[in-house]
Amino acid sequence: MLLRACILILLPTISALAQGHTGHDESPAAASARLGTISFPNSGAPAAQADFIRGVLLMHSFEYAPAAEAFRAAQAKDPSFAMAYWGEALSYTHPIWNQQDLAAARAVLARLAPTRAARAAKAGTPRERAWLEAVEILYGEGSKAQRDTLYEQAMARLAATHPDDESTTFHALAIMGLSQGVRNVDAYMRAGAIALRAFHRNPDHPGAAHYVIHAFDDPTHAVLGLDAANAYAAIAPGAAHAQHMTTHIYLALGMWDGVISQNVQASGPDRSRWQAGHYTYWLHYGLLQAGRIGEAAALLDTLYAHAGPNAPGPRRAALAQARAHQIIAAERWDDATLRWTLRTQDITPNARAGDAFARGYAAIRRGDLAAAASVLESVQDLAAGTGPVAPRLIVRELEAALTRARGDKAAAERMLREVSAEVATLPMEFGPPDFVKPPLELLAEWLMEDGRADEARRVLAAAEAATPGRLRLRTLLGR
Repeated sequence: MLLRACILILLPTISALAQGHTGHDESPAAASARLGTISFPNSGAPAAQADFIRGVLLMHSFEYAPAAEAFRAAQAKDPSFAMAYWGEALSYTHPIWNQQDLAAARAVLARLAPTRAARAAKAGTPRERAWLEAVEILYGEGSKAQRDTLYEQAMARLAATHPDDESTTFHALAIMGLSQGVRNVDAYMRAGAIALRAFHRNPDHPGAAHYVIHAFDDPTHAVLGLDAANAYAAIAPGAAHAQHMTTHIYLALGMWDGVISQNVQASGPDRSRWQAGHYTYWLHYGLLQAGRIGEAAALLDTLYAHAGPNAPGPRRAALAQARAHQIIAAERWDDATLRWTLRTQDITPNARAGDAFARGYAAIRRGDLAAAASVLESVQDLAAGTGPVAPRLIVRELEAALTRARGDKAAAERMLREVSAEVATLPMEFGPPDFVKPPLELLAEWLMEDGRADEARRVLAAAEAATPGRLRLRTLLGR
């Protein structure tokens, strides 16, 4: 019998969080465990419904590991429930982060039945066969980009044939997944429009609110996601990622109090367990930009103490990035964190470059040009044209700063303007910038130092549009 599942889920507090793109492993967000409200008709057994709906709700908030557990619980209660296998398989693709565990997803489908035809026969309705067919395409043959494209097309067909909130929200997410982890503005706007319609139909839908935020979390479009951001934390207080996700919009708009409060929630009530990671990194950046330098420094010291000497790479990357922002924002050129023992050679290129910039720039401001040159030399491998673009430009920015410190202002300005122009062509960043000293901000400072106030004001306006509300910009603008 077809059961209509329109369920408001209350859960025990979630302790297992998504692992991956930034090392999400902080504590749960809140004692409350509400995850939102969805309607997802299916032919599964009544006993499996709560687990299935829980899995979908968790997946909408990118709590992928507990979502997979929920779908497996549904399978245990109804071993022939095809949609429970659909959900677990889909949990192994993380479109925004451009992550996919193809082998794990195919293994899930094989547990349902050994062949595609046999699996399709287990789907209880034509609608369920369409859902299952979509994941078969996602995990079929071809490159990831090819499969993502075919999957999006399958979801478009499903949404056209069965235009409910689940088909449309998952379609919106599939559209953003076409960008392969790099924001394509046109695709994101199309996805955002779809998600907005679903959000207006069901203001308690976690996926609709979440995908609206992801679609619009850049300074140009963030105002379009403000209503969803204000709502999402209350929609899904049981998902730490939902508490954090609101701050994608708040940071893009320079709303630092919101960045701070929501990442405190996401990081969990037990501060003795806080670790360097995605949520605490954003929290630290928010404190800095709000001018709460002492609190930011204390937080960073705590995170470093908790990390230990053999911390995993994502923790060390978060520590290095946070340290870099602290040095630059606080303008403490001999900051105590510079004497940390922190291995950075094997962290992500962006984090390594940002860390090197801060250490090298601090040495320049101390007048130690030899130390700055040594730091610059240590990251010359990142400056190669074959590597990622952002780290290369960050290193080039440090080179420009050192060139100016050595007395060649004209050459330094040419270099920095070239960096700024190339940065403007990169996909829009979200979150704390990898350029810990945005090049337009640095250029404005140089112009002001050189008595070129009119030029500086024009550059400051462009810098404010790109990174609204930064502490240094507020100072330079006299706010």
